[in-house]
Amino acid sequence: MFVWNKQRPKRREYYCRKNADPLNRPNGWRMSLEPIGIFTLVLGLYCLFASRNATVVAFITLTVFGAAGAILAGSANIQPAHLFLAFLAVATFSFRTNFSVAIRALNFPQPAFWLACLVVYGIASGFFAPRLLARMSEIIPLGASEYPSTGSTVPLGPVSSNFTQAVYLAADLLTFLLMIAIGSTKAGFKAITIGIISFSFANALFGILDLVTYGTGAQDIFLFIRNAQYTFHHDDVVAGVKRIVGSWPEASAFAGMTLGAIGFCGTMWLCGRYHRWTGALFLLSLILMVRSTSSTGLLALPICFLILYVTAVMRSGGRSGTWSSSGVVLFVPPLLLLGLLIIVLNDELYRRIYDYIDLLLLSKTTSSSAAERGAWNFHGYQNFLDSYGWGVGLGTSRTSSFVIALLSNVGVPGTVFFLLFAFTTFFKRRGIPRSMTSDVRLAARNACGSLMIGALVAGPTVDLGLMFFILAGVVAAQPETEDVRGSLPQHASLAAT
Repeated sequence: MFVWNKQRPKRREYYCRKNADPLNRPNGWRMSLEPIGIFTLVLGLYCLFASRNATVVAFITLTVFGAAGAILAGSANIQPAHLFLAFLAVATFSFRTNFSVAIRALNFPQPAFWLACLVVYGIASGFFAPRLLARMSEIIPLGASEYPSTGSTVPLGPVSSNFTQAVYLAADLLTFLLMIAIGSTKAGFKAITIGIISFSFANALFGILDLVTYGTGAQDIFLFIRNAQYTFHHDDVVAGVKRIVGSWPEASAFAGMTLGAIGFCGTMWLCGRYHRWTGALFLLSLILMVRSTSSTGLLALPICFLILYVTAVMRSGGRSGTWSSSGVVLFVPPLLLLGLLIIVLNDELYRRIYDYIDLLLLSKTTSSSAAERGAWNFHGYQNFLDSYGWGVGLGTSRTSSFVIALLSNVGVPGTVFFLLFAFTTFFKRRGIPRSMTSDVRLAARNACGSLMIGALVAGPTVDLGLMFFILAGVVAAQPETEDVRGSLPQHASLAAT
C-alpha cells in the first residue's frame, strides 16, 4: 500500500520575497552575479567567437537550468538562458538577412504579430490594471506585494511579478523571432534541431544525477544550479520514493518539461530522424517522467501518447513511411490489450498499480495541495469577472491552470491574441510533407502540444517558458526559402540585362 510521507522535508527559500521588490527597491534589494552567471558569460563570449550554430545549441541547452539564477536582483531571477539570449541576439542580428527576416515576421497577420500584441497588452495591463482596479478584488499574488505575505489573498494592487513577467514575456517574443530568423537557413534549422535534442539529453542526465546524488548524500554539488529565489522541493519523498526534480525547482516542473522532450523525441523517432538518439531519449525521458511521481505528468501522459499514436498513423505507409511508425501502429494496440489483461488477471499487480494511481491521482483531489490549487483557480476566475474581462494585469495573480492564468491576468484581449498566435503558428501547413524539415516541424508541434497539456493542468502563469517558444519558432521557420532568396540576385541581374 502506498502512503504519502507525512514528514515532508522543509521547503527551502533563499531570500525573503517580502523585502525584495525590483520595482520599489527597498533596503533589502540587491543584485548579485552568481557563479553559474559567470559561466554563462564566459560561454557566451566563447560561442560568439566560435560559430553562430554553437551559440544556438548552447542557448537551447541552457534552458534546462530552470532552478538556476545567473543574476539575482531582488526577488527577480535572471536565468542562464535569459542572460545568454543577449549573446544569441548579437550573433543572429549581426547578419542583415536574419534581421530582415525577423522584421518581416512581425508583419500582419504573421504569428509574431499576434505574440507582439500579447506582449504589448500584457505589459500595459501589468502597469495600469493593478493601479486602476486597486482593491476592487482579492488576489493570490504571484510576486511580492505591499501587504505581508500570509499565503492567502491580499487586496488587488501592484506586485513585483508585474515587472518580471513582462520581462519574461518579452524574452519569449525575442526568442520566437530569433528561432524564425535562424531557422530561415538549412544550417540554422539543423542547429536548432540538434539544440533541442541536446536539451532533452541534458534534462534526462540531470534527472538521473538527481537520483544518484540523493542516494549518495551528495546533493550539495547541485547548489550552484539551485540558487534561484524559489521554494524548492528537491527532497520530497512519496511512499519512500524520492521525487525527481532534476535541474528544476520541483517534480511537476521537471515532468512538465520532460513532456516536451517526450513529444519531440518520440515524434522524431517515429519519423526515422536521428532515430538512435531520439529513440533512446524518448524511452529514458518516459521512464524518468513516470518515476518523478508527478500527478501533472501522469495526467498529461495519456494524451501525449494519443498524439504520438495519431502521428504514427499519419507517418506510416507509402514509400516514405518508416518502420518505427508502422510497428507502433500494428503492435501497440494488441500489446496494450495484452498488458491490461495481465494486470486484470494478476490481483497483486493490479492492487499495486491501483494504489499507485490512487496515491498520485485519485486521492490527490482531496489533498491539501489540490485544495490550495483549486482556491488559486477560483480566485483567478473571480479576478477575471471583477475586472469585467480585461484582466487584473500580467503577473498579478497566481493560478494553477494556463487558461485561468490567461483570463485572470490578461483577460479576453490577451486570450484572443494568444489563440490567434497559436492558430497561425500550429495550423498552417509549411514545406514538403514527410521531408526532413517537415518532420522536425511536426515534432516541434507535438512537443508544444505536450507542453501545453501540462500547462493546462498546472500552469501558474501566462509565460510558457523559453522552450515552448523555441519549439514554436521551429514550427514557424521556413528554411526552404533559403534557395529562393539565394536565387533572387541572379534573377534580378538577368532582368536588368
